[in-house]
Amino acid sequence: MSTPIRPDEPVLKGPQTYTSITEKVGAIAFQPNGLLWFVAFAGSLLLTLLFMAGIGELFTNGVGIWGINIPVAWGFALINYVWWIAIGMAGTFISGALYLTRQKWRSSLNRYAEAMTVFAVAVSGLFPIFHLGRPFFFYWVAFYPNRMALWPQWRSSLVWDFLAIVAYLLVSIMFWYVGMLPDLGSLRDQARTRGKQIFYGLLALGWRGEARHWKRFETLNLLLAGLAVPLVFSVHSMVALDFSEGAVPGWHSTMFPPFFVAGAFFSGFAMALVLGIPMRRWLGLGDIITPRHLDNLAKMMLAAGLFVAYNYAVEFFMAFYSGDPYEITEVKDRLVGPYAWVFWTVVFCNVLTPQWLWSPRIRRNTVALFVISLLVLIGMWFERFMLIINSLFRPYLPSSFGMFYPTVWDLIFLFGSVGLFLWLFTLFVRWLPIVATFEMRKLIHELKEPG
Repeated sequence: MSTPIRPDEPVLKGPQTYTSITEKVGAIAFQPNGLLWFVAFAGSLLLTLLFMAGIGELFTNGVGIWGINIPVAWGFALINYVWWIAIGMAGTFISGALYLTRQKWRSSLNRYAEAMTVFAVAVSGLFPIFHLGRPFFFYWVAFYPNRMALWPQWRSSLVWDFLAIVAYLLVSIMFWYVGMLPDLGSLRDQARTRGKQIFYGLLALGWRGEARHWKRFETLNLLLAGLAVPLVFSVHSMVALDFSEGAVPGWHSTMFPPFFVAGAFFSGFAMALVLGIPMRRWLGLGDIITPRHLDNLAKMMLAAGLFVAYNYAVEFFMAFYSGDPYEITEVKDRLVGPYAWVFWTVVFCNVLTPQWLWSPRIRRNTVALFVISLLVLIGMWFERFMLIINSLFRPYLPSSFGMFYPTVWDLIFLFGSVGLFLWLFTLFVRWLPIVATFEMRKLIHELKEPG
């Protein structure tokens, strides 16, 4: 029988030294491509090419290739957008918030969590552009001087949504890249071929590890962490207000900002586990990403899941408490309507399945933890489907009712975006340091016994 993770269990296993950590992380970037990496790269590249074909078809024939119609004018594009941007939230929290609170166990996770954030937010930003109908006018979503009063309502969350996402993406990229500079300098010094020396040398931006470099590095890291953590809450709150401002049953609610933030953490922690568990096994990082790390992520996912489940219950309570017949009808549609199967899938994946995480045995079982995390990601996607489609397909006028049926292009854009994310992540794993080596060295020093 598995025993619970002790609070004092070390976050770094084995007799590690500065040299062993540096060589272990550097070997991943320098070793020849393995079969598992090649399979992951080829599979994700195939989905990415399918995604590119879908984009070409969209630009040629317009959004009519999707299943959107009237009244369901928001479909898979907005579902994917909200889903992907939520996944990126936990990466910044793991890296930024745990950095500010000086949590030692973050050092093994922060680098790949930051990469997860950058790639997820980059993928999410594509879908509002695709949804425009005329994507070549994408610059209309940005602020620029014009005489056509393009932005007449500056209090609208749709206006500020663009600024929030761009700010979050830029801060996330800087936080991720600046944090890699010491390790890129280390890879430059370890490289044996001239091409890799030049490649990592250019990326390292002249890092030499001088005292003034470290001073500026620590100051900038602290500043970016301080900026990133509030952005986690503001960005997804702004996305939530895009829905709350609409006088649509199921949307018009003031509880959406905290609900969306909790859902973002829920799906983000799940993605961190879905990526971390196989990477830990296939890249031999079991001494660095220990059971304690997985246990902590599982506990955080459980806590976020309980808040999400609470919000589901409050949604139902408020609908009946308000006495609004349209809100009540929308809730009944969730339970027994044409899309009821979506609601019950959400309940199974997001409410029932995470309850297994109360068991320490399950949290120590990597296979069970991986399956639960994957089900949470699926459930959170269906939650966005329920939120958007179920609120739109039966508006106030019965004469305007209409079902939504996704087309093959909707599915191509969904799975193609997953492929693009995984393709970027496999390239990151292959060429860049996936663990913060310099932080692990500091951790070894802190954990070293006196004398």
